[in-house]
Amino acid sequence: QVQFVESGGGSVPTGGSLTLSCAASGSSDNIRSMGWYRQAPGATREFVARIMTRGGPDYADAVKGRFTISRSSAKNTINLQMNNLEPEDTAAYICYVGTHSLETFWGQGTQVTVSS
Repeated sequence: QVQFVESGGGSVPTGGSLTLSCAASGSSDNIRSMGWYRQAPGATREFVARIMTRGGPDYADAVKGRFTISRSSAKNTINLQMNNLEPEDTAAYICYVGTHSLETFWGQGTQVTVSS
């Protein structure tokens, strides 16, 4: 099992910035990747960004050039810097952990709301 501590959501106007953080504990030695998906009301969950334990970041086309995922100095903690936010970015942002044993664990999510 993996436990999550997620923070950083909120409400901003168009063009604003937010930083999300996600700390994972539990099966920490088995983590292959960490990242975020997002889900807007009535929509399917969609990939946002991820960072591999051994490797670089990946981004959805919709957020490339605006969002930056990075590792924190704290163990198994990642950050998502979100700049130039748009109303279309409004969603619950859900942190996830992917393990080497091909399990996926999900956090509870944090709400991001961008007003026009």
